[in-house]
Amino acid sequence: MQVVTTIAALRVRLADERAIAFVPTMGNLHAGHLSLMGLAREHGSCVVASIFVNPLQFGPSEDFDRYPRTLEKDCARLQGLVDVVFAPSVDEVYPEQQEVFVELPAIADVLEGASRPGHFRGMATVVLKLFNMVQPQVVLFGKKDYQQLHIIRHMVAQLNLPVTSIGGDTIRDADGLALSSRNQYLSEAERIEAVVLYQTLQEIRQSLLQGERDIERLQLQAIERLTSRGWSVDYVEVRNRSDLLPPGKVEPDAPREWVVLAAARLGKTRLIDNLEV
Repeated sequence: MQVVTTIAALRVRLADERAIAFVPTMGNLHAGHLSLMGLAREHGSCVVASIFVNPLQFGPSEDFDRYPRTLEKDCARLQGLVDVVFAPSVDEVYPEQQEVFVELPAIADVLEGASRPGHFRGMATVVLKLFNMVQPQVVLFGKKDYQQLHIIRHMVAQLNLPVTSIGGDTIRDADGLALSSRNQYLSEAERIEAVVLYQTLQEIRQSLLQGERDIERLQLQAIERLTSRGWSVDYVEVRNRSDLLPPGKVEPDAPREWVVLAAARLGKTRLIDNLEV
């Protein structure tokens, strides 16, 4: 495994590679990230992981400065899983003030986009830059960031990028909590409570599978449940998997493919999760 920190060194290393599978990360790696590395190996002869905490996707009141940076530990965990780790500095990725951004469709302004204005513009811009640096044939992202994956796939299609995007399933702790770098912010009591977010999504999913079609009522009940337990809820929404728009009129027996998405804050920690239906 080789660790490179500059674009020039990266391009030299990858010059002769023809089947690159790429996993972009912000580091502080957990089992969910590592599962993507294993999946990447199935799709490329050269696996590249990037570790870069992207300032453009953090709002002014978010946790950019305290986001955990654990490069040495991350590289140790990646040994044997990847061929190249690309760990650039902020100045390497943004040698001058970024003035050119990816303009995204309206879906980027709802759900996470409404709670975190500008987040997806910053995310998409750095992802496009990383694609240009690595020039992979396959890219892999986790489904836990469901809206992010949807936007990346939309960007790839609309900009005719020569890559195939693959979503990896969400990896969970034994009690169901989705793995996240931000879970370490939780206190012991908050960690016990955190699984309620997943349980709430499970309840909505089960209701839908059993034929319940009053989606607004299910959403409101979920928000009320979480709020009553001390959560600060940004959203709990049932959306179409294909376009992330709200379901239209739902006939009782009509086949549907939905996803239930939620974001809520427990103490000072903001958690997101989703379940496909």
